[in-house]
Amino acid sequence: MKTAHDLVLLAKADIKEVSLEDALNAIQDSDVLLDVREADEYANGHIPGAIHISRGLLEFKLSNDPDLSSRNLKIVLYCKNSGRAALAAKVLHEMGYLHVQSIAGGFEGWSQAGNPIVKPEPLKFE
Repeated sequence: MKTAHDLVLLAKADIKEVSLEDALNAIQDSDVLLDVREADEYANGHIPGAIHISRGLLEFKLSNDPDLSSRNLKIVLYCKNSGRAALAAKVLHEMGYLHVQSIAGGFEGWSQAGNPIVKPEPLKFE
């Protein structure tokens, strides 16, 4: 029986992971930067320009959004540490997307390296 860790390792063997050093160039060259974490994770901070589609809804959202249906889109994915993004990248390849990359180290690696992140403004009550 395979574990989640086993599935991530298998996915990583089949996908293209971009290093943190090369992530900014990959993002700038992409058509879409997808954050596949949960909504609360995204709301607590994300990479600038990222759109949120949680891993659990990814296939359905891409199938139903004409702006994301082209299989030639250059897509960069990330999650917290890279496991969910690797699984998502593998599924996107299986769906026929041709240019999919996952960021090694995910959001944690990105932010720990001192790269820019977007954080929500705290609510102000007067």
